[in-house]
Amino acid sequence: MFDQNEDRKLCIICSKGTLDMAYPGLVLANAALMEGIDVTIFFTFWGLDIINKRKMNHLKFVPIGNPSMPIPNAIGGLPGMTNVATAVMKHEIAKLDFPEVGEFLEIIHDSGGKMYACKMSVDMFHDMHMMNEEDIYEGVEAVVGATDFMEMSNGAQIIFI
Repeated sequence: MFDQNEDRKLCIICSKGTLDMAYPGLVLANAALMEGIDVTIFFTFWGLDIINKRKMNHLKFVPIGNPSMPIPNAIGGLPGMTNVATAVMKHEIAKLDFPEVGEFLEIIHDSGGKMYACKMSVDMFHDMHMMNEEDIYEGVEAVVGATDFMEMSNGAQIIFI
């Protein structure tokens, strides 16, 4: 058990932008904030899709290549299976009364969670015509480099997703 008086910090690195990889970081951030823990989320590489206003509520769940899926890869790779799997997952998430990604980000932001985008990834995606800084969710405090994140995460528990 942790000492409740101890100042705790949690830094979550979100590196993947699929529906099934967005929720773990968001749920952990929200739970930590509810416990009074200082939370910082760093979105890098494909994790930028989570904070991309055009994509955040349209993330997909890809069933192929996941050994835990109860269907063979040959079936998971059929046309339309990603859309079916995504619809099923979104339905299950809604049944649990969890918000969509965009609303979840707003809850985290309003609860005092700090969010940052990785400069290298933003620059790379911009050069690949996949994202502009205008696409970044307004609750993201800044686009920062890895060395800035190292300073922010000093003394924190770090979770990489």
